[in-house]
Amino acid sequence: MTMKIVFIVDMTGAAEKIFIDYLSRKGLTVTPQRKVIAETFLETEGHFSAEKLYGIVCVKYPEIGQATVYRTLKLLVDSGLADSLDLGEEATLYEHAYGHRHHDHLICVNCGCKVEFYDDEIERRQEKLAKANGYTLTRHRMSLYGLCENCRNKLK
Repeated sequence: MTMKIVFIVDMTGAAEKIFIDYLSRKGLTVTPQRKVIAETFLETEGHFSAEKLYGIVCVKYPEIGQATVYRTLKLLVDSGLADSLDLGEEATLYEHAYGHRHHDHLICVNCGCKVEFYDDEIERRQEKLAKANGYTLTRHRMSLYGLCENCRNKLK
């Protein structure tokens, strides 16, 4: 006996519209699974891995596979709704890009601690550098890697 799973997800609002429009432009279908994953992503704040998002999704919808979560996260990044943060050693975290103020990151290479920051001077210098080289910036991402204070103190 085959059972059909019906997902009822209300994807309304500007972010959801951006995602649906993006999928449409790419000739992709707005599947119930993509809706569930996108909605769960948009409801989840902070930095999180694809595995964590999968864990949240599969509690309510165990029929959705991990590969579907990974593929949908890529679509969310490509649509501009999500941003990925490469921590090296095959570790990637995701966060909201749409509706959140731009920021950069300090990342501890030992414990993985992350600090979000915004600096007007850095932003101005990046614009100036781009302009001096004939570029108009459309977006950027900056991650600075080092040792946090706690990890430095442990090394003493």
